[in-house]
Amino acid sequence: MGERGTGKSTTVRALVDLLPDIEVVKGDPFNSSADDPEYMSPYVKETLQKGESVEMQKIGIPMVELPLGATEDRICGTIDIEKALTEGIKAYEPGLLAKANRGILYVDEVNLLDDSLVDVVLDSAASGVNTVEREGVSIVHPAKFILIGSGNPSEGELRPQLLDRFGTSATVSTLVDDGLRVQMVKDRMAFEKDPEGFCLEHAAETEAVRQRVTEATSRLPQVKIPRELSVKIAEVCAMVDIDGLRGDIVVNRAAKAFVALEGRDEVTAEDIQRIIGLCLNHRMRKDPMDPIDNGVKVEIAFQRVFFPGAAEAAAEAKRKQEEEVQAAEASEESGADRKGLKAGAWDPRSMLGKR
Repeated sequence: MGERGTGKSTTVRALVDLLPDIEVVKGDPFNSSADDPEYMSPYVKETLQKGESVEMQKIGIPMVELPLGATEDRICGTIDIEKALTEGIKAYEPGLLAKANRGILYVDEVNLLDDSLVDVVLDSAASGVNTVEREGVSIVHPAKFILIGSGNPSEGELRPQLLDRFGTSATVSTLVDDGLRVQMVKDRMAFEKDPEGFCLEHAAETEAVRQRVTEATSRLPQVKIPRELSVKIAEVCAMVDIDGLRGDIVVNRAAKAFVALEGRDEVTAEDIQRIIGLCLNHRMRKDPMDPIDNGVKVEIAFQRVFFPGAAEAAAEAKRKQEEEVQAAEASEESGADRKGLKAGAWDPRSMLGKR
């Protein structure tokens, strides 16, 4: 979530260039896998059960955008009218959820999405399947996708049940560094002038990141997180009043993914500190009268649980600093009160209140 013109949509659409290709059944609208039954469409399962072979091909990670004006039929799929009229048979026409299987479902301005469509997307995101029952057509197909949303919070807040479905949340703000702003403008103008040339110029950097993500994906199953760290994650979630267990699960998963990307095999407390704010900030209850930001609350809770001695020392140092500031202010006020008196002169105001 962030302000207008901060590159949120551009960043999301660029993700597909950084993710490894996937192998799918050629011509299958569900991006089915030939090895994992969870990612197979009913048609591919039926073909394999008959002992027939399927042709495979590699494609880039599918990126499906969900427009705000989409209908439920367009999202879930409906009866194929063309086949019904020309061949007289009932057939299923896949929707956006079918195309997003094994890929990314992106909702721009997600905070403006209609409530009925939100419920449809949440059902599929939670179960990993899409069930269609309409006009005599009955089908259940896989719909496992990464849900990504973006929007401007000034235009409206997200419903709590939708907000909780997002594993992580990041706030995007406008750049204030002059050098970075100029570089962003130059890059944008260069891309508009020659898109292919711009991509070729940065192809080596893109491929390096892509290879890093591929290696992290293969390393992820070997990454371990010590039990004592998982217990402390649960303590932090309880301390900041996170509803349910999704926060605990996401922090554990995100920490392991971060460590895999870093090229290591075991999670540390410092790794958790890097990602815990992204996982918990948007899950906390919002109090408009509370001046403390959610991110600050999460950081305070983390320090108290993971580094209790350091947190107490920091609090004590802060208390002493405040006392020193108050003493300095009191000294300045006392000096101001004696201003204008000669050295050694008696100040009758000092006797006020004394007997």
